[in-house]
Amino acid sequence: MKHAVLTLGTVVALTAGMAFAQTEVEDTDGNGTYSMEELMVAYPDLTEDVYGEVDTDGDGEVSMDELTAAQEAEILVN
Repeated sequence: MKHAVLTLGTVVALTAGMAFAQTEVEDTDGNGTYSMEELMVAYPDLTEDVYGEVDTDGDGEVSMDELTAAQEAEILVN
């Protein structure tokens, strides 16, 4: 019984970790920021309005800090 409880606990912990895992986004052009096209690979339902919300400084590109903040705020979800 003790083994079953430990196994169940491990499964629950791993599942919870996967639920909080952040989606990987690739900077394909290597410029250090993410374009709408680059984000759409990871977030196919991304709209221009949401992209504008993520791009908090309005420079037309999403920085790593902006991306992380949007993921943590669950603005970007799969």
